[in-house]
Amino acid sequence: MTPNLTGAIFAILVVLCSAARAEETQPTANPLDVIPEKMPFNTPYGAPISLARAQAAIAAATEAAEKRGWAVNVAVVDSGANLVAFARMDAAQLGSIAVSEHKARAAVKFRRPTKIFEDNIQKNDYKYQLTLDDVIASRGGIPLIDDGKLIGAIGCSGATGSQDEAACIAGAATINK
Repeated sequence: MTPNLTGAIFAILVVLCSAARAEETQPTANPLDVIPEKMPFNTPYGAPISLARAQAAIAAATEAAEKRGWAVNVAVVDSGANLVAFARMDAAQLGSIAVSEHKARAAVKFRRPTKIFEDNIQKNDYKYQLTLDDVIASRGGIPLIDDGKLIGAIGCSGATGSQDEAACIAGAATINK
């Protein structure tokens, strides 16, 4: 090859490699930069749940768990994240007492089911949510909504996440219609 042709080929290769490197380093769009039209999870807080309704939600959750042979802890908090009622089924693990309360508190404080945190971290790689105070990225915390207002939340723990969630759904069904 002649020196001029070799130089031209070399120049073309440099340009192609530079373009390929530039394509590789282009940042991808950050989905967190999207600004939604409406604020998500904006259910207004309402009056706190009564003890009778909290106990009814716990009874429904423990009944659903018992039918399936699961031993869970169930906590209900009011609209201010204060514990209203709690039940520990026979043989439910001790470590899950605090977890059931944490799930209920996170659901009411953030006005969303805790499964959303689990999905965001596991499926969407939103690790930043782990830096937020009081987040728990485990399903089994569900807000309790009456007449369009958040009156509390129920949290279940002691079984698998999906079992905890199923028991909580049964308990939440006494309020969320």
